[in-house]
Amino acid sequence: PGGPADQWDALSTPAKLQILGVIGFLEMWSETSVVLKADGQEHYVRGGKPGYFPKLSRSDEMAFPHPVPLNLWDPFGFTSKMTPERKEKALLAEVNNGRLAMIGIFGMISASKGLQVPGLDTVGIKPYAGEVMAPFAAGDASLPFVSGM
Repeated sequence: PGGPADQWDALSTPAKLQILGVIGFLEMWSETSVVLKADGQEHYVRGGKPGYFPKLSRSDEMAFPHPVPLNLWDPFGFTSKMTPERKEKALLAEVNNGRLAMIGIFGMISASKGLQVPGLDTVGIKPYAGEVMAPFAAGDASLPFVSGM
């Protein structure tokens, strides 16, 4: 019972660390210039494509020791026969969908904290008593610095 924030609070500390570790790795991978250059790309602040994610399945010097069969963007190769213009349009749609999802998530979080959100006021979102912006709670006090939060 409860919303996503309550479900996050119900996770064990190792599960939270595993999720944050994977997200941290994916962020690090997508920001690494060497990996982007191996894909023939640049970082988006240096003129590269916004939303581009480097390949995970690779056979070059940046390959992982364990084979990774799928990529995050288009894991089954559905866009391989698209024209570059169509690919660009699909990538832009994907980025915009992600932005819209973030707006929706923050709307739901705001509504769960009792704020008035047009369109969500009558949905009946369960109130959340915890601290949304604190990923760790009293149950995670075994981690360094958490007890001082």
